[in-house]
Amino acid sequence: MLDGVERLVDLTGAAVTRDPQVVEALASGDGGRVAAIRGHFAAVARRGRTVILARTIGVPLRYFVAKMYHGPFLVVAERVDRIFDWCCEQRIAWQFDPAYTRMVPAHYLVELDQVGCPDPAPRYERFFRPAIGHGTSDLQEAGAGYIAAAADAVREWIEQVPQGQPVVVAFSGGVDSTAILLLARKAMTDLGRSPDDVRAVTLDLGDGSDAQQAELTVRALGIEQSWERIQVPADRYDLEDAIRVIEDYHPLDVECAAAGLCLLRAVRQRYPEATYLLDGDGGDENLKSYPLDDSDLTISSVLSNPLLYHEGWGIDAIKHSLAYSGGLSRGYVRSYAPAAAWGFRAFSPYTVRPVIARALEIPFGEVVDGSPERLAALKQDVVVRGVKAVAGIEMPAHPKRRFQDGAMGTPRTRVSKAWCRRTFDRLWSRRLRAAEQVEWRSGNEVSV
Repeated sequence: MLDGVERLVDLTGAAVTRDPQVVEALASGDGGRVAAIRGHFAAVARRGRTVILARTIGVPLRYFVAKMYHGPFLVVAERVDRIFDWCCEQRIAWQFDPAYTRMVPAHYLVELDQVGCPDPAPRYERFFRPAIGHGTSDLQEAGAGYIAAAADAVREWIEQVPQGQPVVVAFSGGVDSTAILLLARKAMTDLGRSPDDVRAVTLDLGDGSDAQQAELTVRALGIEQSWERIQVPADRYDLEDAIRVIEDYHPLDVECAAAGLCLLRAVRQRYPEATYLLDGDGGDENLKSYPLDDSDLTISSVLSNPLLYHEGWGIDAIKHSLAYSGGLSRGYVRSYAPAAAWGFRAFSPYTVRPVIARALEIPFGEVVDGSPERLAALKQDVVVRGVKAVAGIEMPAHPKRRFQDGAMGTPRTRVSKAWCRRTFDRLWSRRLRAAEQVEWRSGNEVSV
């Protein structure tokens, strides 16, 4: 077998960092050094024959073990289809199955030794270790800390936006996106820029509730000039295209991505030069603001698993998917992939570790005292108080609804996981059948 050093195939794009300090931190295997890296990152490093991969929620990272030249090649990319395309180029697509790819779980160092057959077993070390439930139960104080952390994240991100470039905010008029809009405008003002460089856009697929509440919100805040209703014909809402873009079949993520693609396609057509996009994804996960009656979760399971909404049940759990990770670690592709497909650099401050950590400081069990209704109302109570403390603004608050629901005037027909999975399998079956027409290459063939 050839030496393993040249058997790392790095297909990652610009979103994956090659900053020497980040790569060095990964190569050290020191979780403390990795935890000190600010902001979002995904990175690949190596130490001898060991490859180390790590990511935060905001940037996906995948790998696949291919067999060539009498041994394993580790192929790393952000997308499944990029790995597949490489396998096609090497004439080894017969080895490929999307289920054989692996998503690096957010907040872990993943180490794989390239030592030959059998396939390497990954080793995991958590580098994000937030304190759980050690903060105040006073919602005024908790909200101030949470929104202050989000404000810091927004400002750091906007500092990287070139002067004069617009910032687009995906805006529903709900609690999370309203807070992000106000924090972005505040950051612009604090940096000596025009707050009107922040442009809020709301998707309307036909008499949508979000467009109505968004208009009410911007009027109440006196910033109508910085808001647009983006009207898109309802037939543009394409679930199959969303499955292709996000490479996943989780129904709620597919529906969310389909709505996101409608919005971002229309924004791209209106503003060809727009690049920077803010959204409020992750706000629900941080403050556990999901209805329990349409899931298999109980309030006990939510409160007993502090990172359940961020990471799923955990990397050792039966329900953990090696191909897809879990929680927002899996689900954030619903935001990342549509934005990338339309040329946007997307960011949600709610997904960075300091903001997540602030949320996890809240003693949820004490605050909600076993009440699902109290848990459902908690996000509004925390965020509204926090925005008032940090920005000095009494922001309007509207009932929670999902993005895909608020964009439509009539209730959507819920799509099943079975349909999404069948569609996903059909899309991949087409690609795999096409690859069968190419002359195959043996994994034992030695390159000349």
